[in-house]
Amino acid sequence: MSEGLRIAERLLAGDRTALARLISWAENGDSRFRAAHAAFYGRVGRARRIGITGPPGAGKSTLVNELARVLRGQQKTVGILAVDPTSPISGGALLGDRIRMESRTLDPGVFIRSMASRESHGGLARAAVDACDAMDAFGFDVILLETVGVGQAEYDVVGAADSVLVVLCPGAGDGIQAMKAGLLEVADVLVVNKCDLDGADRLQNDLSEAVHVRFTKRAWTPPIVAVSAGKSFGVEELVQEVERHFAHLEAADLALSRRSKRVQHVENVVDERLHRLLWRDRGWRAHVERELARTVSPYEVAEGVLAELTARLSAGPSMSPVDRKVSTP
Repeated sequence: MSEGLRIAERLLAGDRTALARLISWAENGDSRFRAAHAAFYGRVGRARRIGITGPPGAGKSTLVNELARVLRGQQKTVGILAVDPTSPISGGALLGDRIRMESRTLDPGVFIRSMASRESHGGLARAAVDACDAMDAFGFDVILLETVGVGQAEYDVVGAADSVLVVLCPGAGDGIQAMKAGLLEVADVLVVNKCDLDGADRLQNDLSEAVHVRFTKRAWTPPIVAVSAGKSFGVEELVQEVERHFAHLEAADLALSRRSKRVQHVENVVDERLHRLLWRDRGWRAHVERELARTVSPYEVAEGVLAELTARLSAGPSMSPVDRKVSTP
């Protein structure tokens, strides 16, 4: 039996060490994860996945801690995946969300894992979906997925979560940000955190107007929930709204919604592996550098690469660059 299959068996038996190792394999793109995933994939799909996103400083980690508290009060087990920003210089990440969730770390019904965002510009590493699958198969009832919170380009979270909470707070211009195409578009529930601060009422009004304009023709209108996670206020009501959204998904065909998002996951995996195959393993980067050195324009080089790849895919399995100049239209 392969190591991947052995780890999958241990995962399904409730071994947390196996879960941690599988997530590490997913992060590192270890080929053993693929064999393990195939073995446990039949157990994936039972957990409810909740994404939490929003600008830095909105209080996402504190809110995740409070959501876990309420869910544990409902006797639900909780897996938490917190994606931290990766340094563009060192490639490292602080991975400090455990500090804010210290009160949950000793709870046997909670599992917390931090993950670096790596090259993902959408706020989620590709491996986050794989990590959620592993937590799902392990048997957690709810998975809370907290994203980096780097701005308005966090669309990756939509592909990993059933319900997306967009967390905003007053006094940071977040109402204006949310009205732009971005955060508001991915929201299933809008959360005004730190609602006891000045400007919270205005932010709620701004969001209400924006929702009225953008969601009039949609089947689901995101509710706006005021909370103060630091004071444990309003979190129970927020959980109720999330449950209402999940009921909406079930009535509208939850399986179809999840399958559509899984297609996006497949596309992401293919894109990542093709990128590695072409630019790292097969030497196309050196070929492109040679072409650019001949003062060929980048667009001409790109068209030539695409033409050559198309021809080689039609002719056979080889995708390596050739020494001759790639023809351009």
